[in-house]
Amino acid sequence: MKATIRITGMHCASCAQNIEKKLKSREGVVNAKVSYSTGNSSVEYEPEKISEKELTETISKMGYKAFFAAEESGGFATDPVCGMRVSKANSIKKYFDGRLHYFCSEECVRKFESPEEELKSMKRRVGIALSGVLVIALLRVMAMLTLAAGVSILTWAPIPSLPWFTWGYWLFILTTPVQFIGGWTFYKGAYNAIKNKSLNMDFLIAMGTLTAYLFSVFVLFFPNVLPVKEKDVYFEVSAVIIAFVLLGKFMEDYIKKRASAAVRKLLDLKPKTAHVIRNKKEVEIPAEEIMVNEIVVVRPGEKIPVDGIVIEGESSVDQSMVTGESIPVAKKKGDNVIGATINKHGMIKFKATKVGSETTLMQIVKMVEEAQASSAPIQRLADKVSSYFVPAVIGIALLSFIGWLIVGDLTIAILSFVAVLIISCPCALGIATPTALMVGVGKGAEAGVLIRGGEYLERAHKLQKVVFDKTGTLTKGEPEVTDIVADDNKELLRLAATAEKGSEHPLADAIMKKASSFSIKIPDAEKFVAVPGHGVRAAWQRKIIIIGNRKMMAKEKISAEKFEERISQLESAGKTVMIVAVDNKVNGLIAIADSLKEHSAQTVQELKKLGIESIMLTGDNERTANAIAAQAGISRVIANVLPDQKLDAIKKLQSEGNVVAMVGDGINDAPALAQADIGIAIGSGSDVAKETGGIILIKDDLRDVVTGIKLSRMSMRKIKQNLFWAFFYNSAAIPLAAFGLLNPIIAAAAMALSSLTVVVNSALLKIVKIER
Repeated sequence: MKATIRITGMHCASCAQNIEKKLKSREGVVNAKVSYSTGNSSVEYEPEKISEKELTETISKMGYKAFFAAEESGGFATDPVCGMRVSKANSIKKYFDGRLHYFCSEECVRKFESPEEELKSMKRRVGIALSGVLVIALLRVMAMLTLAAGVSILTWAPIPSLPWFTWGYWLFILTTPVQFIGGWTFYKGAYNAIKNKSLNMDFLIAMGTLTAYLFSVFVLFFPNVLPVKEKDVYFEVSAVIIAFVLLGKFMEDYIKKRASAAVRKLLDLKPKTAHVIRNKKEVEIPAEEIMVNEIVVVRPGEKIPVDGIVIEGESSVDQSMVTGESIPVAKKKGDNVIGATINKHGMIKFKATKVGSETTLMQIVKMVEEAQASSAPIQRLADKVSSYFVPAVIGIALLSFIGWLIVGDLTIAILSFVAVLIISCPCALGIATPTALMVGVGKGAEAGVLIRGGEYLERAHKLQKVVFDKTGTLTKGEPEVTDIVADDNKELLRLAATAEKGSEHPLADAIMKKASSFSIKIPDAEKFVAVPGHGVRAAWQRKIIIIGNRKMMAKEKISAEKFEERISQLESAGKTVMIVAVDNKVNGLIAIADSLKEHSAQTVQELKKLGIESIMLTGDNERTANAIAAQAGISRVIANVLPDQKLDAIKKLQSEGNVVAMVGDGINDAPALAQADIGIAIGSGSDVAKETGGIILIKDDLRDVVTGIKLSRMSMRKIKQNLFWAFFYNSAAIPLAAFGLLNPIIAAAAMALSSLTVVVNSALLKIVKIER
């Protein structure tokens, strides 16, 4: 039995060799072949001797992740290169960076693997086609000039001893290389289209040009076979069509290549080599060979090759290329460093924690690639139309041919048949959405806005409400203790810090920092329980310490009536009040305030200009929430909301018919981010929030919320423009071709121009400046 196992975590070719060797040593494994570049392992084994689970466990014990690849046999997929819908069962399947792709042909695989080489190959084919057409054009001009001078073309012919060697034979010789070398890809594409039961542009081009070519061959070599009055040949029609279409595809691929530069720019950030400690010596190795837990040495001016934790030294690191932070960030022992950032000053040593595809940079690259390969819902319309379009075009071409045949003009019948097939090629329709999507996602990545798929681009331009989490999103998320109300401030701080020591909440951090500023020693609590949205309960030296809001006190049946007036005053000033109770009695209050981020108010104003309402969602009480909202310019506030109630708040807004975005940064925001039509995650937030978000703001700059929405609107405008011109072009041109009013050569030029127009229109998005 044969199977494909996906393996992740390999750092070099030797890793693949070790796995291969280990697999082959297992009883029941007949053969094994592991590829480091793709992560695929082809394993031939005997199921009665070794199970799938045992195979994957063998690899897992070596420190790698392994799982059997689920290769779907049913349904259809889209070729990421040509856009053809292919049968998953009959397509060519290849893994790249851990993702399974389906291709219609080996050519598309090569183009995906090596776009530069494929572009060079296409350039050669274009050269052959254009050279042939140019020679034909020159000969045509010379023939006209010699005829005008009263000289027969035969007397000029280089082979005067063969009087039968007429103009038609020269055309045959010149166009045949163009037809079968320049146009080879169309025949291969047509064959694959038939094999995959999905007729496409290549099929139409191949069918149209072969019709013109074979008709001309019969007229030239077998003149009595076809019942035509005029013995004209149309070799140059076929050659010019192929040349025009190839030139259009070359320019289209070239512009696409430039438009998809975002991923290459990200990949260029990776350093090629790194210095690591091996066998107590510092050695230089290729950066991709760094292993987890290996010690990496980075000197001033060098790039940090992978993610890790500093274990020795201090420095400042320029993280602008990844996070967008303009000021270098100080790093010391225990701090995290990000791969592809630049060490500015001191030498540091760090332990690698994430390598290869797991690094922050490669995760960003993966998200951008997935987004560019995805399709927006509007693409489904184009796909559906295209699936019916090609068969309909063939039907119209045949009807046109039969109609002209009934009239009695086989020549016009042939030409109209060819013209309908050529002019109707749905390439412009097929690339209308993907090209705009690719450029839009790439431009977003360059601006620090990661859009994870076409669906989010489409939804973003329809947004009506943007809901902001308060702490860490609108505010800095680093609150400070501003007021302490107690008989003994230090003692209250000591008790509060003891209880909050086990908490990760920003308010707990503020209390801990304040206690540290008073040089208070903070003991460990004996017991600790966090009550989400309410507070904490801890035990220390037989004392029960409870800290939280009014809900927490009500839950514990503790009265805070004595402090109610002071609590109200502090909350009216926009401060969060933590009530501290010891053994069921309130001992005092700690007021904490969080300030707005630099661009929060500006973001809200910009959204208002776009006709989008901003809403603040928070677990804080209404007074505190309203005070912060007033500073940000937000008029609608949803306060006193627990984490699970945030999701319900989003649902309620959606039930009112709104398209809603949620902007958040914490784990508690993840359900709401998932429920919203678009989840927008702050780059500095939790991994869970970022995994849930459809749009990720790398720079931690709220103005990028506006940037993302503006970019989505621009991208959707381009998509709609592209689809309009594609539909309009085909709708207007097909009748002209069917009635014999459109020469096939003009049809080919117009078809190539339509595709080029779509690509250029999308590429213009790259030069548009998004004002902030």
